[in-house]
Amino acid sequence: MILRRGPDGSLSPVDLAELRAELACHVARICPSWMSSRAEDIVQVAFKRVIDVACKQEGNTEFSSFYLKKVAHSATVDEIRRQRRRPEVPLEEADDEPVPAPQPDPVHLIEAREIGEAIHECLGRMIRPRRLAVTLHLQGHAVAEIARLLGWPPKKAENLVYRGMADLRSCLEAKGLGR
Repeated sequence: MILRRGPDGSLSPVDLAELRAELACHVARICPSWMSSRAEDIVQVAFKRVIDVACKQEGNTEFSSFYLKKVAHSATVDEIRRQRRRPEVPLEEADDEPVPAPQPDPVHLIEAREIGEAIHECLGRMIRPRRLAVTLHLQGHAVAEIARLLGWPPKKAENLVYRGMADLRSCLEAKGLGR
């Protein structure tokens, strides 16, 4: 896929339409059926990522099919993670009677409390910048938000989240709570 530039430096609308169609095909193959309602959003995110890369380069830009497939996969995985982190809640409540919440299993409550205490202890052992980055990440903030909230460059925030999560996993595995 080649994105050609016109004399004024703008990208060709025909090439952009072809790029979007190819990304839509890749997303359709990758996207799980339970996410099909979000497929168009995923295509849009992937399309924006490719356009951002193309805008940073001068002249015509060529993207391999493998690269486009990789961008579509990355956008799909990011959306799945986002959905799991922040589930959507309907704006309007159903007319049905509310279903009472099931009573939590006491064993499950104890296990959850132990895991929470272990996470808290592991976070306490981290250096302050990693602890802040991981805490915000666990609360559902994206790396860009973390960088903005803490006044860090995005790459610093990304590295601190990545390394902090690795430290957290190692600490939890050492306590017997890992995979």
